[in-house]
Amino acid sequence: MSAVPRPEVDAGPAMRAAARLGPYFVWQPRDAEPGWRPFAELLDPAVVAERVEAGRRVLLRMSGLGRDEIGERVVASTIFLGLASRLVSPVLAAAALTGLVPLADPARLWWRPVEGGPMPIAYDGLSAAEGGMAIDHLVGPVLEVFRRRFALSPQVLWGNVASALGGAAGMIADNAHDSAAAERAATIVTGLLAEPPLAGMATLHRPDPHRARWFLVRRNCCLYYRIPGGGFCGDCVLTPDEVRRQHWQRLLSR
Repeated sequence: MSAVPRPEVDAGPAMRAAARLGPYFVWQPRDAEPGWRPFAELLDPAVVAERVEAGRRVLLRMSGLGRDEIGERVVASTIFLGLASRLVSPVLAAAALTGLVPLADPARLWWRPVEGGPMPIAYDGLSAAEGGMAIDHLVGPVLEVFRRRFALSPQVLWGNVASALGGAAGMIADNAHDSAAAERAATIVTGLLAEPPLAGMATLHRPDPHRARWFLVRRNCCLYYRIPGGGFCGDCVLTPDEVRRQHWQRLLSR
């Protein structure tokens, strides 16, 4: 029996609801301003290498370190994590806040290069529908370019996608002030983590059963600790359990 088609609606209202949570949740309607580039360009290894080099320049300025102290593969993983966050966070927030999942057709997405901060992403004619959230078709091809160009482990890169989802779910809980939306975000992320390609990459934890706030724990590492002074991320597999619990408690006490 074939699946019943899902009725589609304009994704604009759902995207506007997501955008109210902050810059990482914004996909904007494409305007006439110059500089927008097709999403497909992010599948060009040369373009990806340009974005990684731009990120390396930012890290060099921020850290004061020498170029040889910040390895290209570490920067590539960090840049991919930020890009993954820009791709999955708006979709997750829209689904959690409105129940409608934007149908993120890469052919309807554009991006604009920036030296630092969240990469601007625009859409045109995007639809949304009720149902499950899928990310493979949007994130997977970009991930493959990073994997091949920089010889990064698939576990590291899919772990970065899991981290982006967990971070987005946490920000939804913290900023939406809507326990139902927080519950929906956690349910969606839990479902994605249970299936390939994210299966085994991370788990969600709810330290306080009375609070709709979950925290992700990775089973791998984004490599950021290899930058001198970088330290470990709160969701990193290398973060000591006691440090992690203290971090959770600080966030829960806000």
